[in-house]
Amino acid sequence: MNKTILITGANSGIGKETARQLALLDTTEKIYLVCRNLDRAILAKDDLEKSTGRSIFEIIIMDVANIDCVKDALKYIYDPIDAVILNAGGLAGNSPEQITKDGVTFISASNLLGHVVLVEELLKLGRINNTVLFAGTEAARGVKVLGVKRPELNNSVQEFTSILNGQYFGDSMDNMEAYSLVKYIGALWISYMAKQHPHIQLITVSPGGTQGTSFTKELPFFQKFMFDYIMMPFLLPLMGMTHSLQKGSQRFVDSIQDPTLSNGGFYASKEKVTAGPMVDQSSFFGSLKNEGFQKNAYDAIQSFLA
Repeated sequence: MNKTILITGANSGIGKETARQLALLDTTEKIYLVCRNLDRAILAKDDLEKSTGRSIFEIIIMDVANIDCVKDALKYIYDPIDAVILNAGGLAGNSPEQITKDGVTFISASNLLGHVVLVEELLKLGRINNTVLFAGTEAARGVKVLGVKRPELNNSVQEFTSILNGQYFGDSMDNMEAYSLVKYIGALWISYMAKQHPHIQLITVSPGGTQGTSFTKELPFFQKFMFDYIMMPFLLPLMGMTHSLQKGSQRFVDSIQDPTLSNGGFYASKEKVTAGPMVDQSSFFGSLKNEGFQKNAYDAIQSFLA
C-alpha cells in the first residue's frame, strides 16, 4: 500500500495529473510535490487541493539537474516514502548540450543523473519502502513510424559515458536522439538497481504519446508546429499513437500499485505504437535484458558521481 508518494516534476503536465489521480485514492496520505520553482509549485499545490478536496500535498524545492540541490533537499523529506516517481525531465530547452559542473550534459542531468542521486540517497537512508518508477519513453526502443530509430550501440561503458557527457554527438546534438538515449541508459540502470535491491520494485514505465504536456515546447519551431497543430490533434490519434493526459498519467498510478510487473522491467506500448496496452519492452528489444549492458550503464553513471 502506497501511503506516501514522491513525484518529481510535479507542478505541471503528467506529474501534476499523476498527483491529482493519486490524491483521489483513499489509501494516499501524503504526496511530495518536487518542483524547481516555488511560485509554480504553490500554484500547482493550490490547484490540486481545490480539484481533489484534500490537503495532503507538501512542496519540496529541488532542481534534479543539480546534484547539490538534490542532496540539500533531502533534509526536508522526513517520512519513509512508499513510492518514488521519477517524472522530471524532457528535452532540456535550448541548451541540452550544456555541460553541468558534474561533467554531463544538461539533458543527462535533468532526466537521469539527478534522479540517480535522489534514489541512491533515499536508499542509503532506508526511506524507500515499495516502489521506484522511472519515467521512460517509447523513443528509447525506437518508433519507426515517427522516424525515431532504435539505438544501434555497442553498449559499452565508454559509449554510455560519451552519451552522458555529450561527446557521442560531436558538434551537433539532436534533442530527441539525446533524450531517447539517456532514457535508454536510465532503463538499463533501473534494471541493474532492481537486482541490487530485490526487496523494492524498480521499474521503468513510459507514459506513452501523451497529449496536453509541455514536451513539444522544447522542439525546434517547425517540429513544434507540426506536432502541436497537425500530428497531435489529427494524425497521431488516428494511428493509435497518442492518448490523453489522464491516460498517460494513469499508467504511473496503476504501475506503482501493480505487484505483477517484473522487477527491473520496462513497460510501454506495443512495438509499433505509443498508446494503448502496455507490454514489457524486452520482449522485442533484447538489449534491455542484457545484464552486461545494465552493469555498463550503471558504471557509466557512477563515473560522474565518484
